[in-house]
Amino acid sequence: MAFAIRVRVEGLRDFGPCQNPFGSFLLLQGLETLSLRMERHVSNTLELAKFLVDRPEVLEVSYPGLESHPYHQNAKKYLKNGFGGVFGFSIKGGREAGIKFVDNLKLASHLANVGDVRTLVIHPASTTHQQLSDEEQIISGVAPVFFLSILFFFFF
Repeated sequence: MAFAIRVRVEGLRDFGPCQNPFGSFLLLQGLETLSLRMERHVSNTLELAKFLVDRPEVLEVSYPGLESHPYHQNAKKYLKNGFGGVFGFSIKGGREAGIKFVDNLKLASHLANVGDVRTLVIHPASTTHQQLSDEEQIISGVAPVFFLSILFFFFF
């Protein structure tokens, strides 16, 4: 009984008894276009991954939507509505080139919460895993990888 009361009371305290009317309106507006936004999110990610594969300064692109990805066949089998909006890639030049790349971005934000509602990039080797040695970064799989989360990244 005590647990049930705690769950109820903390939920009311932390979230409120109900959503405010404007918040409800915004939620419904977002839900109405969610399928279209996700379709664009996924197609934009695939296009950018394909673009990066052909760039001479890119060493590798890891995205299950690419035919070269080792799990592409599984992705086609299980991911019926696209391959997601996050992928990893690595560029030539190591950590210093990674820092320079991130510093020169104009359309994407450099944030650690990849998978958010905006176009983001993170370079773990120079941010979240910078305390590791070069060898430890390679063993953990973060060097020299970038992770990119695409949302409304339009090509003109």
